[in-house]
Amino acid sequence: MARGRFITFEGGEGAGKSTQLRRLAERLTQAGVEVVTTREPGGSPGAESIRALLVNGDADRWSGLSEALLMFAARRDHIERTIAPALDRGAWVVCDRFADSTRAYQGAGGGVDPALISALESHVLSVRPDLTLILDLPADAGLARAGARGGGETRFESKGLGFHERLRQAFLDIAAAEPERCVVIDGRDEIAAVGEAVWDDVRTRLLDHG
Repeated sequence: MARGRFITFEGGEGAGKSTQLRRLAERLTQAGVEVVTTREPGGSPGAESIRALLVNGDADRWSGLSEALLMFAARRDHIERTIAPALDRGAWVVCDRFADSTRAYQGAGGGVDPALISALESHVLSVRPDLTLILDLPADAGLARAGARGGGETRFESKGLGFHERLRQAFLDIAAAEPERCVVIDGRDEIAAVGEAVWDDVRTRLLDHG
C-alpha cells in the first residue's frame, strides 16, 4: 500500500488554521481519501498531557528552551502513536501545526538557537510534511481574531505584539527557504476564498500527482 500524504497548516495566532483544516479534510474525504486530522502540541494522549503544560499559565511559565524540549517530547509521541501509523496504512494526515511552529515560536520568538532546533529535528522527526500551508496575516489582526474567539488557552497569545511579529517573519522566512514544500496563503481573505486557495494547492501539488 502506498504511503499516505502529510499536510501541515502553519501561521500565527488567529490565522484560521483550524477552520481551514476542517474544510480541507471534508474535501479530501469527498475525493475518496482517508483523512486523519490532528494538532500540535497534542494529537496523542501523551502529547495532549504535555499540551496542557504548554498552553496554560503565565507567559513566562517556561523559557524558550524548556518549551522547545517539551514540544519535541510531545511531537515524538504524536509521531509514534498517531502520524506514522496513519501514513503507513495509506491515510492522509492533516495537522494543525508541526515542527515549523517550534522554529518560529521557540526559535525566532523565544531565542532558542536554530542549530539546536535542527539537531532535535534530526533525532525526533521520522516523518516530515509533504506540503505545508502557511496562512499569513499581520500579527495585530491575528491577535484581534484570537481574542474575539475566546477560549482558555491564551498563554502564547499573551506574549506581546513584538513576539508575534517575529513569528510572522519566521514563517515567511521558512516558506522562502523551502518553496518546494511550503505555500503562503493570504489569511486576510474571506474563509471561502482561503479554502479555495488551500484546495488548489493541495490538488495541484499532491492529488494531481498521485
